[in-house]
This record gives sequence, C-alpha cells and structure tokens, in this order.
Amino acid sequence: MGERPPLLAAVHLSRVVGGKAVVDGVSFDVVRGEVLAVTGPSGSGKSSLLRLVNRLDEPTAGTVYLEGTDYRLIPPRELRRRVGMVTQTAYLFPHTVADNVRFGPRRQGRELSGEAVEELLGRVGLRGMAAAEAVNLSGGEAQRVSMARALANSPAALLLDEPTSALDEDSKRGIETLILELVRESGIACVMVTHDLAQAARVAARAVALRAGRMVRSGPVQEVLDAQGDVH
Repeated sequence: MGERPPLLAAVHLSRVVGGKAVVDGVSFDVVRGEVLAVTGPSGSGKSSLLRLVNRLDEPTAGTVYLEGTDYRLIPPRELRRRVGMVTQTAYLFPHTVADNVRFGPRRQGRELSGEAVEELLGRVGLRGMAAAEAVNLSGGEAQRVSMARALANSPAALLLDEPTSALDEDSKRGIETLILELVRESGIACVMVTHDLAQAARVAARAVALRAGRMVRSGPVQEVLDAQGDVH
C-alpha cells in the first residue's frame, strides 16, 4: 500500500474463553481510504476479532494501534467514538432518525444542528428522513441510519460486522456502494467481516482469512479468496 502508515494495526491479538482460543495471534493493518475484508467459515472468530478491535471484549494478549497510539492508552468511550461499529442488525432507538443520528454527539456534549443531521443523512442516501420514526424503516434504511449514526462521531475507522447479511440483494448492493463512497470520500479505514466471498471481492482491496481463530492467509483480496474458495 505504498508509504502510507496504517491507521489501524492489530498486533498478535488473542482472546481465550473457557480455555479455548477464540482469536489466536491475529495481526493485520489497514490504511486510510481502504476496506479490509475478514473472511472465514462460521465459528472462525471473525466477529470475535472485530469486538477486540474496539475493546467491546478485552484481548488476552496483543494490542491494537490507532493512528500510532496503543489503544490501551485511549479511554474506551473515546476509542469507540474514533472506531465506529455497525453490526449485522441495526439496533436503533425507538425515536426519530434524527434522534438516532444525534445520539453519539450528545454523549460528548455536542448537539448537532438540523443542517448537520441532514448533511449526514444525505451522505447515506436518506435526505429528508430526519423526522421519520426508526420503527418504520426498512432493513436497508435502518442500516443506512446506523452508518450515519457512526459517522456523526467523525470516526477514523469503521468496523462492519456482516452489515448486509440480513438484507435483500438490492439493499445489499446499495450498502456496498455506500461503504465504498464513504471510505473514499471520508478517508476512513474500514474493516468488514463478511461470509460472502463475492461481496469481499466487490468491496475490499485486501483480505484476511480466519480458521479456528487463526489467520490462515492475508493479502490481495482475490489471492486470498482463490485460496479460500471452500470457505462459506
């Protein structure tokens, strides 16, 4: 990736639960403006790895560097603002779309203006929907609100955990396009867990493949996927 320093770098991350290593010595890095795909079969540790990257779970060993700083030196709330996360299911609050988007900044003592909310919604293709009730959104719309809510914190990186697996094909492609646009326009770094190898090829430049918590391959996405063609 040239001379660009990694924005996010995991170094020998491990987590042991009940005597079993669910993540076992995984290292990777990702630079600004890049999507890194994390692939592997069910139970390989993909989601567990992602949870370690912003300390939703604590690693047993290893660490993560965010813009060169060991993340153990960063308060967890600040870390999760700078490293946003979007999960498979959009967990929205039962209020308006605007209330959901304003949530993160409010926790930091900032109130987003109506114009700022509208700008964020415009970036995710939901302009004009600030007053809509979250409970009335489609699955694709809800995921877009989740993206806007994460972006409201001005993150340096986004972690995406199977963000399209619950969506129909049209909504899935729409979210993929959105991810690529946001990464390119915002210059953020993105780590995306996906079981869908075709999706990984469409969205990511590089990939890592996990099996039983271990990283078994890392490199250009097509090389990794060609070697992991039996992974589903």
